Amino acid sequence: MRRQVVAPPPGWLTPLRARIPAPRRSPESRAPSPVQDAPRDQGAPRGRRIVRTGLTLTGAAFAAVFFCLAFTPSLLPRAWFLQGVVAGITAATGYALGTAIGALVRVWLRFSERTVRLAWRALFSLVPLLFLFFLWLGTRWQRELRVRLGMPQAQEYDVARTLGVGLLAFAVILLVARSLRLATHGFALVFRQVVPNRAAYCAGTVVVALLSYSALDGLVMAQLVTMADRSAAVVNSGTGNGVMVPTSSLRSGGPRSLVAWDSLGRQGRAFVAGAPSIDELTAFAGRPAREPIRVYAGLTSADTVEERAALAVREMDRTGAFDRAVIAIVTPTGTGWVDGKVTRSLEYMYAGDTALISMQYSYMPSWISFWGDRSDVVGSATALIDAVRGRWAAMPEATRPKLLLFGESLGTYGLEKTFGSAAALAAGSDGALLLGPTFANPVHRQLTEERAAGSPVWDPIYPDLPIEFAENAATLRAPAAERPKVVYLQNATDPVVWWSWDLFWKKPEWLTGERGPDVTPAMHWYPGVTFWQTSCDLLFANKAPTGHGHVYKSETVDGWAALAPPPGWSVSDTLRLRALLG
Repeated sequence: MRRQVVAPPPGWLTPLRARIPAPRRSPESRAPSPVQDAPRDQGAPRGRRIVRTGLTLTGAAFAAVFFCLAFTPSLLPRAWFLQGVVAGITAATGYALGTAIGALVRVWLRFSERTVRLAWRALFSLVPLLFLFFLWLGTRWQRELRVRLGMPQAQEYDVARTLGVGLLAFAVILLVARSLRLATHGFALVFRQVVPNRAAYCAGTVVVALLSYSALDGLVMAQLVTMADRSAAVVNSGTGNGVMVPTSSLRSGGPRSLVAWDSLGRQGRAFVAGAPSIDELTAFAGRPAREPIRVYAGLTSADTVEERAALAVREMDRTGAFDRAVIAIVTPTGTGWVDGKVTRSLEYMYAGDTALISMQYSYMPSWISFWGDRSDVVGSATALIDAVRGRWAAMPEATRPKLLLFGESLGTYGLEKTFGSAAALAAGSDGALLLGPTFANPVHRQLTEERAAGSPVWDPIYPDLPIEFAENAATLRAPAAERPKVVYLQNATDPVVWWSWDLFWKKPEWLTGERGPDVTPAMHWYPGVTFWQTSCDLLFANKAPTGHGHVYKSETVDGWAALAPPPGWSVSDTLRLRALLG
């Protein structure tokens, strides 16, 4: 018997279809759009979206603007790779700011996809033109700045390399930021099992921040410092080319010296061996000269800083330093380095009738010593100055030599902290010369803030004390009613002097009103941008010509001549000595 199949009546599936919701189209099924502010890949895991998501519209716009602003000039010309790094960091800063602003705007406003798409098209059209225009402007500004400072011109093809480095730096920073965001999301998924969602993300953010700081400080920075320490120790144990053990008993490390040659360190050995010869001094002075005395104590010359200072004073007694016309206490830079043109200028002025004393407090570069532990330079400067001044002050005032103080860069910080105030610094010796004071110097900062009304920050006037500031050493040649006791030489283009944390959010005084002679009028302050530009200027501040950046050298001749000139010294002698030193 065959079974009869009865067909269902038409339309019987309609009630069932009505109960099944229609599938919703994902954002990808709609009209395609380039990178947009709304999250993409709604169906993909959140971790994948964090890594693969495109740029936000507001973030990209701000990044492009900040990238272009990074090509504006700063205090010093920048090498092509440094300009690229500055542009990349600045663009990343702009992207973060723009993304944050975009997120806040979307809390109150929602834009249609068509509006976002049109905005992206406009951005894609304008950004290449904007980049080309600012690359051309940046090249022109850098060329003008190099001419202003007397530096050689850069290569034309450096523009392309700069652009490549800038985009690469931006991409690397963005990748790191999104990796940290992905890690935050991972921790939040774990914490969400026990706490609410918002609390889980807060906890994840805190954990990632702590782990990042620990990794950066405990692993990266610690390893870098360790490597730098080992490298500096190796360098300190060596001896520079052409530096020989002194044959004169008037030098530390020489015959009958109380200080061993091997304990002086690389810079100490260069210091004691770098004095001009009697013949050179005689030829310049036009009269018989004396052999200069140079005393130095290295880090391993004695166990403690006080013992090293006492050893230096005994070495001064041994060499007859207190019988000379001038004694100069030199606070060196981080490695123990002393600029040879600074010391030789004083020895030429006095035809060798001088005794120069210095003491090492570190073998690390100044920037590491500055950011690491500044107490070393303060302790060393205080111990040596107190020891020498104690012995000097006990001598009859009529017969004792002139006592001069000198500090450069980090050494100026040690001098200021030793005396504590401007009045004490002025009264502590017969003259103090400070070159390129750091932005952290307390006395320099106080004097600048309390300068006479109307005087510019780069050349302040302080009428209450015998203290003279000079942006250009030549200005010290003008006759003064009263000879200064303290002279600050600070180039208007020296970032070591003018850098500060508040450059990030505050326009500095040195860009307000009358500017220093070498500061380009094309330089303007932009939040965040100027901070990174000036920070990078610090890296190459010692590569500028004399009288610019952090380079002073033969300018010290004018400083010594203003503070303590020998009898009969004239401006023509100053010019002649500066020409000799170069």
